[in-house]
Amino acid sequence: MGPLDALWHLLDFFAPALAVGALGALTAKLCWRRELAAVPWRRLALWGCTGAALALTAMLVISGRDGRLLNYGAMTLSCALALWWAGFGKAASRPSSRL
Repeated sequence: MGPLDALWHLLDFFAPALAVGALGALTAKLCWRRELAAVPWRRLALWGCTGAALALTAMLVISGRDGRLLNYGAMTLSCALALWWAGFGKAASRPSSRL
């Protein structure tokens, strides 16, 4: 496998995490408009994508395979927990200068 093939494999592996994180942040901003008015979408998307990517990586190490339903369930749960933490948890009360 060449370097370009390895890059495509890596991008394909993290694509579901990026999509779930971005769509989850958008959905959270739409469902809880008033509560999340002070939290920027970029902050929610960053937390959601990071949580989802970490869960996918951890489940790949644990299960040894990618694409299992359990892996995607863990990714979704981790994304939801990260979005909650960024929007309503202790991370929301911290001032962020960059996001």
